[in-house]
Amino acid sequence: MLTITDIRKRFGTHLANDGISLSIESGRIFGLLGPNGAGKTTLIRMITNIIMPDEGQILLDGQPMASLQQHRIGYLPEERGLYKKLTVAEQLTYFGQLKGLDAREALMRGTAWLHKMDAAGWESRKVQELSKGMQQKVQFIATILHEPSLLILDEPFSGLDPVNADLLISVIKELKDRGTSIILSTHQMDQVERLCDDIALIHKGKVVLQGNVSDVRSRYRSNRIYIEYTGDPSLLADIPGTSRVHATNGRLELTLDGDTTPRQVLTYAHNLVDIVKFDVSSPTLHDIFVRTVKDDAPTTTTLMQ
Repeated sequence: MLTITDIRKRFGTHLANDGISLSIESGRIFGLLGPNGAGKTTLIRMITNIIMPDEGQILLDGQPMASLQQHRIGYLPEERGLYKKLTVAEQLTYFGQLKGLDAREALMRGTAWLHKMDAAGWESRKVQELSKGMQQKVQFIATILHEPSLLILDEPFSGLDPVNADLLISVIKELKDRGTSIILSTHQMDQVERLCDDIALIHKGKVVLQGNVSDVRSRYRSNRIYIEYTGDPSLLADIPGTSRVHATNGRLELTLDGDTTPRQVLTYAHNLVDIVKFDVSSPTLHDIFVRTVKDDAPTTTTLMQ
């Protein structure tokens, strides 16, 4: 649905996007990942036609991105943009009209979505009276009122408690099932694990890793052991038959040496600390994210479906 080819964008001497190429398919959730300053926001602003690339091409269903195409996009930015003194109903009506709906249709759709998102009765309340999480719901509804075919969500779970985060996840999955293509930009790797079909990791303006989520995790499966534990970290400082790859408080990543088996490592560690999780399969996306960024991968790893 969305094809990004060799995009470059420079601000003065800073190259924010350096030859980025991505393909987002219809009816799938695409995780756009990367550390702060990686170039994600710049790329999103070019997709939404807020700024123009210096080089490269962005196509939506084979057509160049233009102002007319913007009505097909819903964009929830990380920096929220609600009018605090307007009521929720006025807010939703206004944003719906900006996207081509008449006032009656916008209000009708907005009211239906408020009911769906456990927010019935908020219509007459001013935005300034709402909590951060409640405002987040309103802005999300404003983003999807016009039923966009491409939905871009930048940190959509910010300010939401676990119950409302689960509610939002169910709505995102429902939109996907309807055929909406969704770009999800977030630092919450657990949500990426739950939602995304495909991911791309951007670092220093380049795509350093991309592909189907299960393929990405399989790519990193090796002779590595992941241990989560409670206890004194110094007790696991030197586990026989292993080499330490990465260690944080309560989490340890190891590689097996020679003929060492996972069972031997588990038995050794279990005698010293309380094991919370012992994983010999795929690393988490959090682990892959940290490792890839730390390694500062010079080339793109592409994993085809």
